[in-house]
Amino acid sequence: MKNTVNIMLYVGAIALLFGAASKMYLPEYYRYIYIVGAVLFAVAQFIQRPRVKGLTLKRLVMQQQLAGIAFIAAGVLMFVCVRNEWIVILFCGALIELYTIFRISHELKKEGN
Repeated sequence: MKNTVNIMLYVGAIALLFGAASKMYLPEYYRYIYIVGAVLFAVAQFIQRPRVKGLTLKRLVMQQQLAGIAFIAAGVLMFVCVRNEWIVILFCGALIELYTIFRISHELKKEGN
C-alpha cells in the first residue's frame, strides 16, 4: 500500500509539473495533464498523512492538505478562466507546500521520530 501511494505521489508531481510547464507546447492538453497530476498528488497526500500527536505537526499536515486542494483549484480554474488567473492559486499552493515540507521534517527531527 505504501509503495502504491509513493508511486501515486511521484507520478502526480511529475504530471503536475509537466502540465503546468507545457502550456505553450500542448495548449489543448496541458489542462488535462495538470488536473490528473493535481488529483493524484492531493489524494496521495491525504492517504499518506502521518499520524502525529503534536499540535504543531497537526497544523502543518492540515496546511499541506490545503496546498493539495489549492493545486486542484488551480486545475479547475484552468478550465473556467480565460486568462492566467490559475497561476496565482498554483503559486500560493506551491508556497504552502514548500513551507510545510521543510517545517514537518524539522518538527519530526525535533521530536526524535
